[in-house]
Amino acid sequence: MKIVLMLLAVAATTIHPALAEDQTPTDLQPGKTIAFDRNAGNCLACHAIDDGELPGNSGPPLIQMQQRFPERDVLRKQVWDATVRNPNTVMPPYGKHMILTEEQIDQVVDYLLTL
Repeated sequence: MKIVLMLLAVAATTIHPALAEDQTPTDLQPGKTIAFDRNAGNCLACHAIDDGELPGNSGPPLIQMQQRFPERDVLRKQVWDATVRNPNTVMPPYGKHMILTEEQIDQVVDYLLTL
């Protein structure tokens, strides 16, 4: 029985790493709000996101983000300045150009990793 409980705990941590770090879904709301805000993150201008209205299609859909970015730092760097990995990207460098604060970028990344 202990082994089953341990496996479930490991699986839960793997599936929802942002929640595993003592975060609740309400802690993720600021990141979602920023991502959906047309005057802030504006992720929906280019990406389809579950629950998002009028999504764009010039960027990939934001799904399975934990599988696509198993290391949180890699996703954070992508949001900070996507031109590092792809100099031809049209994604704005949210950190480099100070579009979002450090805290806002962290909130968005935490939210994205739950998708």
